Amino acid sequence: MGGRDRPSRQPSRPSTSRGGRGAKPPALPFRVGHGFDLHRLEPDLPLIIGGINIPHDRGCEAHSDGDVLLHCVVDAILGALGLPDIGQIFPDSDPRWKGADSSVFMREAVKLMHEAGYELGNLDATLILQKPKISPFKETIRSNLCDLLGADPSVVNLKAKTHEKVDSLGENRSIAAHTVVLLMRK
Repeated sequence: MGGRDRPSRQPSRPSTSRGGRGAKPPALPFRVGHGFDLHRLEPDLPLIIGGINIPHDRGCEAHSDGDVLLHCVVDAILGALGLPDIGQIFPDSDPRWKGADSSVFMREAVKLMHEAGYELGNLDATLILQKPKISPFKETIRSNLCDLLGADPSVVNLKAKTHEKVDSLGENRSIAAHTVVLLMRK
């Protein structure tokens, strides 16, 4: 990798190596992170979104439970902290994470956020899927997300969009999510 250090793969103590750019990110008053995740949908698998089992004939193909929303939120928090992504901290090559409940990853990301001296300012997430309709489950998902984050509902927003029948998202062959988080110094 061009002589750059690889980040640590330890789940509870990720490396803060910045490839020669300094050992730790500065203690900024605010930090912004963006998360993205996409999973293929396959028949006869559970569809877990935000920790909630959603009735559908397809679910996410993944090493863990495939919760696209929680994976996306974890990546946004880790990104805001300047840490490696979810795949480096919880690699799919590690059998400990096979079939893992993604709330484990969320709890670790929240713990790292607090250890770094930050709290959630706000979170805005968008789910992209053609089916099923998320409206009937949206508040349950959002409530569970707030519980996992230890956040007031006023700072957590969740939207769902279709992909207008375009490409794998619109053809009900995949599901994606984008998340932006604002972290504030405690």
